[in-house]
Amino acid sequence: MKVIKPNCRVQFAAQDVDFILSVLGGKIHDTECLVKLLADEDTRDLILDDEELLRALLERRACLQVSTHFYFYILVRQTFKRSGIDDRNVADYVAAMLAEFARAERGSCVLPGQSQSLDYFFEMLAALQTADDHTAFQLRAHVGNYSLFLSGVFPDRIRVRAERRGFPDLRYYEALGRTHFRAASDHRLAQRYELAEILNTLSERFETTRHALNDISERLFTMSAVDPSVERMLIGHKN
Repeated sequence: MKVIKPNCRVQFAAQDVDFILSVLGGKIHDTECLVKLLADEDTRDLILDDEELLRALLERRACLQVSTHFYFYILVRQTFKRSGIDDRNVADYVAAMLAEFARAERGSCVLPGQSQSLDYFFEMLAALQTADDHTAFQLRAHVGNYSLFLSGVFPDRIRVRAERRGFPDLRYYEALGRTHFRAASDHRLAQRYELAEILNTLSERFETTRHALNDISERLFTMSAVDPSVERMLIGHKN
């Protein structure tokens, strides 16, 4: 378990620079010029907002060579803009979350000093009762993040389980995520990590954010190989 930060825009790989240059070469003439522009926060954000990058990502998916941080940021940023979520830091945070959970052990929640992961929400909520200040902040942020990830990327799977087997529906995940994003945003460590405003926005606009991720999941990318930890989280659901 780690504190996720909005840092996709400062993790460019060489292939990301090559990709941008291949798409926007008519506007940016060489790699040296592009690197200088990306080093400046304002021009970097304007470059990344160019919709030609999104179109190229979608058109070249079969042979795409870019970093996961770059890929998710472009997808999330453009989709969030269309949903009325215009804060780049919020898009960057959610993109970083997707990049983190897309790894082999996505969603793993291991508390400091423990070897066993907490696989279910009810275990995380129980751990909050005895957690120290720092761990409590991490747990609340993680519950918010994972609620958004599950309901954003796997809404159909949640609906089927809710309808056929009586498991929690999307409203459960929305309420859980909204509550814990709010608690995390109010925590003193949110200010230290410069996450208070981002977490507050995710709390207040959880449903809108979730729908935007549903759109990304349905139309732009797939995570068809569901990690066992995701399956366990969808099954285990004590309040």
